[in-house]
Amino acid sequence: MSKLAQLRAQRDAKAKAAHDLNAKTPSDQRMNSSDASALDALLAEVEAIDGEIARENRINQVAGDAQSEHEAAMNAATRNGGASDEASALRAMLSGGLSALTQEQRNAMFARQNPDIRAAMSTTTGSEGGFTVATEFSRQLIEALKATGSVRSVASNIRTSTGAQMLFPTTDATAEEGELLAQNTTAAVLETTFGQASLDVYKYSSKSIALPFELLQDSMFDIEAYIQNLLRLRLGRIQDRHHVLGTGSSQPRGVVTASTVGKTGTTGQTTSVIYDDLVDLEHSIDPAYRANCRYMMNDSTLKALRKIKDSQNRPIFVPGYETGNPGGAPDRLLGREIVINQYMAAMAANAKSILFGDFSKFLIRDVMDVTLFRMTDSAFTLKGQVGFVAFCRSGANMVDNGGAIKHYANSAT
Repeated sequence: MSKLAQLRAQRDAKAKAAHDLNAKTPSDQRMNSSDASALDALLAEVEAIDGEIARENRINQVAGDAQSEHEAAMNAATRNGGASDEASALRAMLSGGLSALTQEQRNAMFARQNPDIRAAMSTTTGSEGGFTVATEFSRQLIEALKATGSVRSVASNIRTSTGAQMLFPTTDATAEEGELLAQNTTAAVLETTFGQASLDVYKYSSKSIALPFELLQDSMFDIEAYIQNLLRLRLGRIQDRHHVLGTGSSQPRGVVTASTVGKTGTTGQTTSVIYDDLVDLEHSIDPAYRANCRYMMNDSTLKALRKIKDSQNRPIFVPGYETGNPGGAPDRLLGREIVINQYMAAMAANAKSILFGDFSKFLIRDVMDVTLFRMTDSAFTLKGQVGFVAFCRSGANMVDNGGAIKHYANSAT
């Protein structure tokens, strides 16, 4: 078992013990000092293990460093013997171009391409072709993006066959209600005001990737897994940044931009938040949305929140264990699931540092599949390299104006 796996197993054990101890005392009773001290000790151990896990992850993959990205992707690129026909065709194209495909693979690929994409490819020179990524590969890429804890993991995701503008009607009916009428009484008029939210798409590039011939020729090297990891890192980072902070002008409208203020921090809370303000933030969301609400924040914000206790001497943060497995539980704050997103602002004066709400009302749209191009022109060939670049079209916007997601803004002073 790797060191990282050992650390995660230790964290699961400590987190489960903390969860069980926290549940031992009924929620309407104050936790006794002995249990409170034991819980504090367990939470401190979980935090220490989290620090070790973060360091290991940092060693394995330094964020933003191109060389480390390549090394991490190569380490993950292990051969999968049970590849599907689509994956086998993709791997052949990546390694040797279109000329490396069998006639059956070539026919199948052209059959699924639209004329515009087909025109961008050469049927005589394999090294010049572009390739619309196989459905399986594209699906795996999206799943990988979701698994990073990005906005995609909690938003509503749709895929369209074209990039034509989509308009969604919006309204806020949370304050509207009917009436009680006497017999033969005329009903009153209550008009609903509708607006429109546009869900436009924008073109994203992975930037080009240059690989030496030696890697492509190595039969033990899984080029498909390698490219997928790099696409996840590069396309995922810029899309998630826009999904959080996008202005909506020549780029997607991010969830922070689309949110409204739910609570402004009490004076003095420029780099912190108090329990009462979190309660106010939760209750700024209409109960009609609250059943599916969760928190989103930067990891540094969570670090501060882990130290807050409620009036019953209970920590408002409860660590999860075996996340994603049957019987497991995610980390929770005030009983709500937490999504960590490093593009959320760290707590500072006037910072919109915490989001709370129903993120299913935030819509992410992808157009068709990722398009991947293989390049062997002179700029690459003279260096003994093959170049790759990927493009995709995606957009995002809030399609609800009833206040489904709100933010906590730290105090200005």
